[in-house]
Amino acid sequence: MTTPKHDGSAIILTGDEAARIRLALAACAGIFAQVKAAGGLASKALEEAALEVPADGRPLAQVRYDVCLAVDYIDFAQPARRQR
Repeated sequence: MTTPKHDGSAIILTGDEAARIRLALAACAGIFAQVKAAGGLASKALEEAALEVPADGRPLAQVRYDVCLAVDYIDFAQPARRQR
């Protein structure tokens, strides 16, 4: 699976789209937190799975950080401006 390239232009989401994406990201963050708290085999399996993702292979700590950062971007996004 390849990640599509982005041309750097702004992505504009509706409020509903942003809310749904935020909900999914928050759920991921919650799962990461529960697995980390539980430790053991579940935590080890999740760490290994994160490293096996094709074209990514980043440590789970970086994935967790990116998820939380994405939630922040949604929570503190500037409103879209009209283009003239």
